[in-house]
Amino acid sequence: MDLELKGKVALVTGGSRGIGRATALRFGSEGCRVAIFARGEEGLHKTLGDLKALGVLVFGVVADMSIAGEAARFVAEAAEALGGVDMLVNNVGGSTNSTFAEASDDDWVKTFDLNLFHSVRATRASLPYFRKRGGGSVVTIASISGWRPAPEKVIYGATKAAEIFLSGSLAWELSSQNVRINTLSPGSIDFPGGIWERFRNQNPEEYAAFVNREFPAGRLGKAGEVADVIVFLSSPKANWINGAHIPVDGAQGRPTVF
Repeated sequence: MDLELKGKVALVTGGSRGIGRATALRFGSEGCRVAIFARGEEGLHKTLGDLKALGVLVFGVVADMSIAGEAARFVAEAAEALGGVDMLVNNVGGSTNSTFAEASDDDWVKTFDLNLFHSVRATRASLPYFRKRGGGSVVTIASISGWRPAPEKVIYGATKAAEIFLSGSLAWELSSQNVRINTLSPGSIDFPGGIWERFRNQNPEEYAAFVNREFPAGRLGKAGEVADVIVFLSSPKANWINGAHIPVDGAQGRPTVF
């Protein structure tokens, strides 16, 4: 299927590993101009090199999305380098994984900055560029933890639930401007250098029991499987999908506890 994305500009926050990297490469394979950022230079340059090998224009910068102003800087510099913005993927996320009793106010603020407010800031910064294009698409990567509770995920889950609500509300507010806003909630995703790879390598027997207990398909998801859905949602082929929250979890159905 031709997703009609050739020549369009896609911005992916946190594009050097995992879901973000897979999404950036999928956009590149569709002929998009792609902008990414990362906190580390090594991963950034590796992904930029792989994107350039696809024969597309690319832009990358080192940035920290938990810092106010960094999202707007990334969007503005990417738009200048690549000629505008058509699609934004808010992919950055993280958590302290503290229990409610242990978590400080600073833990809450930092987690909301990294998850919810990075999405707010990047989306807001993209709107003027969408208007110039006559419309645009935003896909925000939330989490299964944002719609199913689990122990020790109270802060992270609260921020991801807020992202889901944000997208649903913005879909109503921005639809008249031809801007679509959708949310995607992955389950547990295995990728090189990720936490599940480390768990598998360090505790193979425990990992095997964990997978057998928690995953109906007998395995975790793959970053590319999530990226395929993100890129489709961003494309004109998904023009009538707006305000949706789409789990991509292989029927996992709940956050993992181990």
